[in-house]
Amino acid sequence: NMNPLKCDDLDYIHFLIASQKVFTCTEAARCQPEGKAPAHDAFTRLLQRQSPDTEALWQEAKELVDRKQGLLVVDDTTLDKLYARKMELVTYHWSGKHRQVVRGINLQTLLWTDGKALIPCDFRVYAKT
Repeated sequence: NMNPLKCDDLDYIHFLIASQKVFTCTEAARCQPEGKAPAHDAFTRLLQRQSPDTEALWQEAKELVDRKQGLLVVDDTTLDKLYARKMELVTYHWSGKHRQVVRGINLQTLLWTDGKALIPCDFRVYAKT
C-alpha cells in the first residue's frame, strides 16, 4: 500500500506560475494554503516520480499569456551538483554564480513577461548524449 499523494502536478504548476523569484521545493511547500501544506519532500518526490510534462505547464500558463504583446525570455540555469559523481544528468556547465565551469544540471526555461509578471511556458533539462 502506498500513501496517498500530498501534492500533485497542478499544485506545483500553480506554484511556478504564482512565484516570481524563488522556484524551490521548499518554497513550493511554504506557499501552499494552510491546512494543505505538504512538506518540501512531497514536492521533491513528485518531481522525481513524474516525467517532465511541458504540455501540462503550457495548458495552465497559456491563459495568462498575451500573445500579441510581451516578451519571450529564454534562460539557462545551472543547478549546482558540485559533489555529485554518479548522478544522472550531471555534467559540466558554465555557472554565472561561480563564474566558472562547474558540475551541475542545466535547466533551460522559457518565460513570457509583460514587464511585471513572469509566466513559465516551457522548460528542458539539458542532457548530453
